[in-house]
Amino acid sequence: MKMLYLDLSMGAAGDMLTSALMELIDDKDAFVDKVNSLGIEGLNFSYETASKCGIYGNRVKVLIDGVEEESHDHHHEHSHSEHEHNHHHEHEHHHHHAHMSDIEAIIRGLNVSDNVKFTATEVYKIIANAESKAHNEPVSEIHFHEVGMKDAIVDIVAVCMLLEMIAPDKIVASSVRTGYGQVRCSHGIVPVPAPATSYIIEGIPVYSGDIEGEMLTPTGAALVKAFVDEYGLLPESMIIKQGYGVGHKDFKAANVIRAMLAETVESNDKDQVICLECNVDDMTGEDMGYAIDKFMEGGARDAFVVPVIMKKSRPGMLLNVITDAASKDDMVKLIFKHTTTIGVRECSYNRYVLDRRIEDRDGLRVKISEGYGVTRTKIEHDDLERIADEEGISIREVRERSGFK
Repeated sequence: MKMLYLDLSMGAAGDMLTSALMELIDDKDAFVDKVNSLGIEGLNFSYETASKCGIYGNRVKVLIDGVEEESHDHHHEHSHSEHEHNHHHEHEHHHHHAHMSDIEAIIRGLNVSDNVKFTATEVYKIIANAESKAHNEPVSEIHFHEVGMKDAIVDIVAVCMLLEMIAPDKIVASSVRTGYGQVRCSHGIVPVPAPATSYIIEGIPVYSGDIEGEMLTPTGAALVKAFVDEYGLLPESMIIKQGYGVGHKDFKAANVIRAMLAETVESNDKDQVICLECNVDDMTGEDMGYAIDKFMEGGARDAFVVPVIMKKSRPGMLLNVITDAASKDDMVKLIFKHTTTIGVRECSYNRYVLDRRIEDRDGLRVKISEGYGVTRTKIEHDDLERIADEEGISIREVRERSGFK
């Protein structure tokens, strides 16, 4: 399984995530051209090699009409409600504002796939909802400064584009450092993490750390919340490629995000199985029993039928055939050959199993299963039957004599 691991021990910001993920693709220049062709007016997107504490990596730069959002990699979404808007009249002379509906319209018009448009809009909605809670105003009343808004759109869309290109099966991240202290924004001095960021990270494992400053921005938090599947240490894996996204601020620790592309190493007690299933309402039980025998002879790990009620209240059978990926195609052919179904569904599952072994104990084969803190023992039923027949006693008596219940 292809896994993307994000080391967020220095927090997260949109431009730093973009910078780190760009290190995992083959042609950064081509990606820069794509971003500059998005259709965002006044955008100039570029990258450079940069370093922090001796660690070299990639750093992107986003200019809107030649202006870079202040403290670009750790900035706030400078939102204003209508009430606040009236108290910042002088500030309005220098910045235009946009509503969430304007942002959605901008994203819809970008030169990207429909999937990127959808995911980018969902990420920005996370930010807007958090700002709405922080300012106690409806989402429709929240205003975003034009420079910061376009800057965040670029960050969000770029990350969505990169994840579409990288296409990881799973994204895992470390716990997220937020920083601590206070930060100045358009509303005044607020605590770190900022109120909107604090709402976004509900349900995410975070910690303040020992560095004063804003390490986690609303944009970074929203991207993490939208895409990360699991949090924790790097799982056992084979690293394929890695890179660093370098921030603009200087801290006592390297201000970078590390992104690692890896193939996970599956543990011995877990494997993957394929479940093939179909609904049947025009076969007899005898015919289905014969079919199940053929599936097992053909290498199925298991096969069973569950009674179901189908369309028009007709009784039917739900057939499940468990197999491995290598045998899947052959098993599909057997299902079509031995049943009347006209369609087969496929699902993939991780299977957790106990370690198993067979021991001979006084002529009895005993299956021992261990793992996950449990141990189970069971006599093979064929041996129970054989001894019961040989000695003319019941299976229960054979079990009791052997000491197994």
